[in-house]
Amino acid sequence: MDMQNLATTLEASLDPSQNKHAETALLQEQKKPGFSLQLLRIVASDSYGLTARLAGALYFKNFIRRNWTDESGNYKLPQDEVVSIKRELIGLMISVPANIQYQLGDAVGVIADSDFWRRWDTLVDDLVSRLTPDNARVNNGVLQVAHSIFKRWRPLYRSDELFTEVNHVLGKFGDPFVRLLGSTDQLIEQNRDERSALSQYFSTMNLMMKLLYDLSVQDLPPIFEDNMQSLTSLLHKYLIYDNPLLHTDGDSESGSLEFVKSGIFEVLVLYAQKYEDAFGPFVEQFIGSSWNLLTTTGLGTKNDILVSKALQFLTSVTRMSQHARAFNNEDTMSQVIERVVLPNLSLRDSDMEMFEDEPIEFIRRDLEGSDSDTRRRAATDFLQQLLAQFQKLVTDVVLRYINHYLSDYSKNPGANWKSKDTAVYLFSSIAAKGAVTTSQGVKSVNELVNVIDFFQANVAGDLVSDSDVESILKVDAIKYLYVFRSQITREQWRDALPLVVKHLGSPDYVVYTYAAIALERVLALADTSKQSVINPTDINPLSAQLLQHLFQLIERDPEPPKLQENEFLMRCVMRVLIVIRDGVVPITDNVLTHFIKITRIISPNPANPRFYYYHFEALGAFIRFAAPSQPEKLENGLYPVFLSILENDVQEFVPYVFQLFAALLEANPSGSLTAYYTSLAQPIISPQFWSSKGNIPALVRLLSSLMTRGASQIAENKQLEPILSIFQSLITSKTNEIFGFELLESIMANFAPSIIEPYFVTILQLLFTRLQSSKTEAFSSRFVRFYHFISSRIDSGLGADWFISHANQVQEGVYVQLYLSIILPDTQKLARPLDRKVAVISLCKTLTNSVAFAEKYKKGWGYTCETLLKLLENPPIMASTDDTIADQDVDDMSFGVGFTQLQTIRRPARDYWPEVQDVKSWVGQELKTANARQGGTIRKYAEERLAQSPQTLQVLSVYMSR
Repeated sequence: MDMQNLATTLEASLDPSQNKHAETALLQEQKKPGFSLQLLRIVASDSYGLTARLAGALYFKNFIRRNWTDESGNYKLPQDEVVSIKRELIGLMISVPANIQYQLGDAVGVIADSDFWRRWDTLVDDLVSRLTPDNARVNNGVLQVAHSIFKRWRPLYRSDELFTEVNHVLGKFGDPFVRLLGSTDQLIEQNRDERSALSQYFSTMNLMMKLLYDLSVQDLPPIFEDNMQSLTSLLHKYLIYDNPLLHTDGDSESGSLEFVKSGIFEVLVLYAQKYEDAFGPFVEQFIGSSWNLLTTTGLGTKNDILVSKALQFLTSVTRMSQHARAFNNEDTMSQVIERVVLPNLSLRDSDMEMFEDEPIEFIRRDLEGSDSDTRRRAATDFLQQLLAQFQKLVTDVVLRYINHYLSDYSKNPGANWKSKDTAVYLFSSIAAKGAVTTSQGVKSVNELVNVIDFFQANVAGDLVSDSDVESILKVDAIKYLYVFRSQITREQWRDALPLVVKHLGSPDYVVYTYAAIALERVLALADTSKQSVINPTDINPLSAQLLQHLFQLIERDPEPPKLQENEFLMRCVMRVLIVIRDGVVPITDNVLTHFIKITRIISPNPANPRFYYYHFEALGAFIRFAAPSQPEKLENGLYPVFLSILENDVQEFVPYVFQLFAALLEANPSGSLTAYYTSLAQPIISPQFWSSKGNIPALVRLLSSLMTRGASQIAENKQLEPILSIFQSLITSKTNEIFGFELLESIMANFAPSIIEPYFVTILQLLFTRLQSSKTEAFSSRFVRFYHFISSRIDSGLGADWFISHANQVQEGVYVQLYLSIILPDTQKLARPLDRKVAVISLCKTLTNSVAFAEKYKKGWGYTCETLLKLLENPPIMASTDDTIADQDVDDMSFGVGFTQLQTIRRPARDYWPEVQDVKSWVGQELKTANARQGGTIRKYAEERLAQSPQTLQVLSVYMSR
């Protein structure tokens, strides 16, 4: 493909109607040498359109993410290509437009993760050499590259390696950075009447604030500490700086002035929280300036981030007792509430516009915690910090304002509904102590107020009333229940729940969505004894109508982007299915129809990862509870739509579909493989699907499920060898070794030893090679578990002797070395109860059944006995069967990166010995039975081989006499 065709294909990759075909072509093209450099040439050239160049930068970023290094840190690209990328990338990034810079910056960050600084020790020198005295465009490019690299430090934990890297950077970049900060300040002064130049230099200052944060985030650099007075003077200067040439048109769009001030506040928060000793003497001036800014800045949305950052700074300094004292009197506190908190906590016209025009965005900002940069959230955090310092004072002052707003509302409810919204929000802010948790809402409340009394007196009426109550007040009422759900008793919820369910029928998008959110959370709520607050028997009679209504709300607009817009509704569907469990069986046909319809609509264009995550979780719950009683119905209904996803390679959905296929198979473990699954087996053992890391855990599970149902058919179709090739590929990778062992264990569990026999020596060769050349702790642990799995399965034709004979075919005598240096020592390190249980059974059966240990490895018999008894000192205790479905917080998940486990169909670890619960009793009985069966040889071996260890012999005798 020539450069022009490549550029055209890249452009097509951004077009939803062409991107599948374009992606396929690009995947073929990227296999050719020098592909990454071709992308960079397209990005660099003005002869291609901006769309093609942006697409090239995007594809380059993703290509580098996938292909820069392997899991061991070795380059996957040819060395000359690596060198060329590093040489060209920095200069290119400096010269391209800002939107392309951001994409290339991400690529630089990926490379830096791997190579900086030891394999890219010239980078900082290169950056410093490109800085200029007054060329803002070049400097901004350099600073953007630097920020792309140094921002990686923000979430990292302290380590010697990290501090070595930071010091390497500061040693080269610190002085030039401080000088550039001063020269940029001078250039801003010199160009204060030149709009274009001023704007560029303010962009430089904005980037420098980001870098100031990056360079300070781990520790205060000495060069900043030595220049703290001049540094804080400059920060203060630009915190109060104003120039009409930097003002943006209108109230909605933030400009460089707002961005610089917001960046300064971020630095001030960091310094106030981490470097009080150095920064403390300079704090006072910033407190006064913050107060002035907050009391003079308008309510326009362009100032939202700036105001929220200013409030975050005040929240930080309020944690310092010497600064908090200034607020500790009634007059000052009243001014703070009236002039700072209330203006930023009250609803604005722009908030109501979002409520009406972008309801889903309003909900996400208001409810989820994504509103950390909204005025309301920041004002609430500030108020709650004041409350933590001066609980009674703040409570008394705020209650006066609450009563004022409630009185104002009562005078004219129709016109003054915003007053009530403010009152309810204020009360919630002072009533809650601590954060609103995902699982329980507010767990601790201010003992000076009564949340139930306030609800009954001022909030409940808005839920009960069928008259014209303003929608936002209904939302406030539902949200109040949501926030304080743990404070409401089971009996009180019995009265409140029907009111929440009733509002699912509201015609208002925000109201019915909040109702779904509150319903989902209260259905998941459990008390301290882990009993559900809402009894499932109360939901079962409503479930058919409830699910039908939720599906209708989801399907109200069948356009794919709109249908999958509201993840909260689908999450509620999921929760209802989890709660009613097999109560879904009578309504299977209707639920199945809706799931198939929704899946078909969203498959061509997955747009909302949270929606389709909950969609597949809900499907998982449906399969889990409906499939065992009617597996054919679900298989026949879901197979075509799932197969279509695989055939069209809908990458976002494929890992979910593999998990759901496995769950369908596991729901009917005694059944044979249907024609559907037989035809599925061949595609899933082909390399196509295994090339994606995110597919591997789900594919291993699916293959294991297929083998459980159809090992004989797999063997007849000669598909075992391709499966073993997959095992070989997985076991050589440190990232996937655990899945290799899972697959191998499944193979050994489902195929007869006679079928495995021709391959087992080769399998052991692969395992022994890894143990010798690149053993990891995880690999060693899984190998030991695998050994015990084989050793324990004498009844299946395996056992220790079977393993020994094959191991010694790899190398004569290798078994003894493995057993003494790895298997016995690492057995004690096994942590999971099931692994320790298998080890106990394996060692016990070795003592009672192994001919090799009876006749050849006599010392080994004694060592085995000692290891067994040590394990029994801390015997594995099998957890009681827990059918609870874990709650997954999507805020902690990285969608689209790797594998996302579906909790509703998470497969529990398999117990191959469910009948063995009390391992101590089982060991005693096994030893006694074997000793009787073999005419006393077990006791004889013990007396001979433990003669040098009388204490061990005594303990063993106790077990045998039980």
